[in-house]
Amino acid sequence: MRNASPKSIAIWSAVALVGAAGWAVLALARGEEVSAAWMVAAALGSYAIGYRFYARFIVTRVLKVDKTRATPAERLDNGIDFHPTDRRVLLGHHFAAIAGAGPLVGPVLAAQMGYLPGTIWIIVGVIFAGAVQDMVTLFFSMRRDGKSLGQMAREEIGPVGGAAALLAVLAIMIILLAVLALVVVNALAESPWGTFSIGMTIPIALFMGFYLRVLRPGRVTEVSVIGIALLLLALVSGRWVAESSWAEAFTLAPSTLVIWLLVYSFVASILPVWMLLAPRDYLSTFMKIGTIGLLALGVIFTLPTMKMEGVTDFAGGGDGPVFAGSLFPFVFITIACGALSGFHALISSGTTPKMMQKETQVRMIGYGSMLMESFVAIMAMVAASIIDPGLYFAMNAPAGVIGDNVQAASEAVKGLGYTITPDQLAAAAKAVEEQSLLSRTGGAPTLAIGVSEIFSKVIGGAGMKAFWYHFAIMFEALFILTALDAGTRVGRFMLQDMLGNVYKPFRRVSWWPGLLASSAVIVALWGYFLWVGVHEPLGGINQLFPLFGIANQLLAAVALAVCTTLLVKSGRLKWAWVTAVPLAWDAVVTLTASWQKVFSSDPKVGFFEQRSVYQEAIDAGKVLPPAKNMDDMHTVVTNSTVDGVLSALFAVLVIVVLLDAGRTCFRAIRNPGTATLTEVPHQESKIVAPAGLIPTKEEKAELAAAGTSSSSSSSSEEVR
Repeated sequence: MRNASPKSIAIWSAVALVGAAGWAVLALARGEEVSAAWMVAAALGSYAIGYRFYARFIVTRVLKVDKTRATPAERLDNGIDFHPTDRRVLLGHHFAAIAGAGPLVGPVLAAQMGYLPGTIWIIVGVIFAGAVQDMVTLFFSMRRDGKSLGQMAREEIGPVGGAAALLAVLAIMIILLAVLALVVVNALAESPWGTFSIGMTIPIALFMGFYLRVLRPGRVTEVSVIGIALLLLALVSGRWVAESSWAEAFTLAPSTLVIWLLVYSFVASILPVWMLLAPRDYLSTFMKIGTIGLLALGVIFTLPTMKMEGVTDFAGGGDGPVFAGSLFPFVFITIACGALSGFHALISSGTTPKMMQKETQVRMIGYGSMLMESFVAIMAMVAASIIDPGLYFAMNAPAGVIGDNVQAASEAVKGLGYTITPDQLAAAAKAVEEQSLLSRTGGAPTLAIGVSEIFSKVIGGAGMKAFWYHFAIMFEALFILTALDAGTRVGRFMLQDMLGNVYKPFRRVSWWPGLLASSAVIVALWGYFLWVGVHEPLGGINQLFPLFGIANQLLAAVALAVCTTLLVKSGRLKWAWVTAVPLAWDAVVTLTASWQKVFSSDPKVGFFEQRSVYQEAIDAGKVLPPAKNMDDMHTVVTNSTVDGVLSALFAVLVIVVLLDAGRTCFRAIRNPGTATLTEVPHQESKIVAPAGLIPTKEEKAELAAAGTSSSSSSSSEEVR
């Protein structure tokens, strides 16, 4: 804190003490219940220190961002994909795009091993790995006209590693999009409230886009107020619609939702980014951050205690009912998006770098957005940990473990070492107006129960639990949908980059024939797996769902390998540890998990061992759960085989990328003069815009000199 004022030193010392106190209480608790407020304190204190000091160090010393350098959004502005976007709107877009199912669901599932392992990984992982990956990938993509991760790998690592990266990234991307879409379908199916409210965000976003572009350019504060008011109206109206004669029109079957999702994703991926994607994500961010912020305040106000143990017996045994596998490596695989996620690197090298006004904004948008998502994961962990552990395991264990009625579930939970009566299970379901909460796997219902528990103590009491529960379910669907539309657009960019290596016009990402064709292909690919998955419980994307966590983390290894290679090649060898250390950790974790999923002798873990068990049962004429008949048994055998082969293939492709990246780095270190970069030459920027949410004194002076103000600096036309 060189040249820091006494006031600044006092403030940051207080922040550090709050964070340290939170960590101390969490770490030293031995058997007694701990207030969830300490987890919130540990997280917020750590995030503040990480953003203020570590992120600033990377931006100034490692990346050396240049505010005089024009970004692709400024140089290539075409109003379709490249468009200088106000930092506040872009922050909302980027956060909404990266914050999918992971930070909500992963921590809930990982809570079976206790709240402490997951909490440590969420906070430490995001500060030193996840946020670093997002920010550095965003920076290097901006320096290369917003090229996709796979294309950067091809151009900077080499043809072999690059080809492996392109193949792995695109295949994993399709799986991730289909999984996200399936979660949305499951959340909105037969839910008129959720379908209406989320559907209304589309016309609201279109209005906001035209308001900023045509009616009142640059008036971000104005349109934000209008957008929030309309969003709240849509949320309240959703419940009215659900209780009215209109409910039937918005009660959609899963197959109908699939069609609407495909249409929406295709349209969102081809429309100008200012028209729908950016304003809709910005609008969604208000609901996301608002809900999570209110949840944090609710924790501080009600001071709920964490009923889940800090570390459970399942952490050591690896035989948990929610998911099988030991704490290492599977907690780090299960909790992806809240700490480190490869999907984020696709957004950071997809839509966002084509919309950045200034290089100096990478800290706020790249690093800051990821800290926001990490806090979402922390609140998900809190929500899962404050409910009764017996209810948690009854909700998250599959029916094959706990049975299909409250009596059997009560006995099964008792066998796991926890206690909950049949009456308590029935009462919990009745309180949120559900027929049953048994085996509501996937994490989303558990999070909703935790949210309703906290919010009902602040507003409405027990009588409002059902309202808050269904509100949380809809909230989760909105979270995931915003990742789906941006992800489809990023998939389009990736495919265009790949095809551009064969047919050069595809390199122009806004070339309409290529834009339409590539969007259609991406939507068709993930749409096929989604459609089959909705109609066949064991088919389609359900077949590939077990690959989600590992594939996502392997993607992060590719991103960190590209970033490390670029640091070395660009003469930043002494700072390469910034991405090399998290790369080493991620590679060890994910490749260990891949090895176990392929070769483990435990059928609950190893895909091929699971295949053998089911094949032997088929030969003996037996039917094992979750199969209900012999056709299902054969499907499980096929699924296990496909998952095992793909796990091995993805691991091999990532190893090829890592080896080729190592070769490239070694050559660059030995002969620095031979290292070639595809970085775009420097061009002077004419845009004046703040680096953070609140302009500094110097930035206010620059804005005044440019004839604008900090509240209306969203368009390049106004500030040139």
